[in-house]
Amino acid sequence: MSNHPSGRTSRIEIAKQAMNFSIAHFTIFSKTDREDLHGHNYQVECHVTATLGDDGLMFDYAILKAILKDMCDELDEQTILPENSPHLSLTEDNGYIVAIFNGERIPFLPRDVMTLPIANATVEEFSYYFLQKLIHHDDLQEKGVTAYTVKISSSPGQYGVAEWQLGQDL
Repeated sequence: MSNHPSGRTSRIEIAKQAMNFSIAHFTIFSKTDREDLHGHNYQVECHVTATLGDDGLMFDYAILKAILKDMCDELDEQTILPENSPHLSLTEDNGYIVAIFNGERIPFLPRDVMTLPIANATVEEFSYYFLQKLIHHDDLQEKGVTAYTVKISSSPGQYGVAEWQLGQDL
């Protein structure tokens, strides 16, 4: 049976136990105030709206689960530092990645750090980071996706949420 668009859309909501990552981070509140370095166990949830084919499928969403799992695994057990913070600068010195905040030099071993193109290490930014990667992922192109919602939780009931709909600029 062919998978021609039926004109209908549907939404898949995925929140699997395996879609998680544990990281160290600190939130920056101002040019002089930040949290101490600490960690969280984050949970990822994703909602995808797409065209429903004549065969009753949007697309094989095992593809989406694998992409999300890979994204979680990439971040897992890293210290996350924001590349785009107006208050933090990053440099390399004697084999270390050094975060400089308010005159403090905070050295990290490169193997323990991942820098991300975000402004702050927050659930809001992590949800947007995941959303951007999904929208631009080659394996999700041409799947008829019309909307994404990505939720990142650092504890039960506390989410950062990023959303996108077809036609919206990011």
